Amino acid sequence: MSARKKSLWLVSIVLLVLIIDQSIKFWIKTHLVIGESIHVFSWFQLLFVENNGMAFGMELIGKLFLSLFRVGAIIAIIFFLRQIIKKGYRLGFIICIGLVLAGAIGNLIDSAFYGMVFTHSYGQIATFLNHPEGAPGYSSFLHGRVVDMFYFPIIKNAQGETIFFSPVFNFADSSVTVGVALILLLFRNDLNKSMETKSKKGTEVKDEITK
Repeated sequence: MSARKKSLWLVSIVLLVLIIDQSIKFWIKTHLVIGESIHVFSWFQLLFVENNGMAFGMELIGKLFLSLFRVGAIIAIIFFLRQIIKKGYRLGFIICIGLVLAGAIGNLIDSAFYGMVFTHSYGQIATFLNHPEGAPGYSSFLHGRVVDMFYFPIIKNAQGETIFFSPVFNFADSSVTVGVALILLLFRNDLNKSMETKSKKGTEVKDEITK
């Protein structure tokens, strides 16, 4: 398959993930308040929460750092994808990396823009680009909160507390997780090969500098 066709596949997958991710988040944000849930099954709920951190609600250092970290990671992944497409790596490996990229972009959109285009969701349904009395959004650029909603309380103890699975996550998180899992299960050799190539390049540059 040509590099152009692989690129088209990659772009299509990334756009599909982003459309699904943002559509779900938009619906949740404009229909539920923080903490509200919809019980789909006994083991699956749509539970609206927001977090300042990374995947599955994890938190590190500060909000601005996390947003900038996402930007840096996205740039690095895009550069990596360009390299492996040029070098003729398998389409499956490229798509898996694309799933990781799409997930990172999906959560960055929340962090970058949701604070500016939505009102807050505490005790009220958020409004989109229609703030009452001209009030601004709940936060500034790169300081928005990530919307999570998928909750699987599969196993509970006698007190009704969830033992497994307690994290609440979104479609973008799932995209990253699936992409990484498939790479480790099916494309580990491709990953190792791409890492070895980068390592050799770094060594060659270092040798040139020290000559």
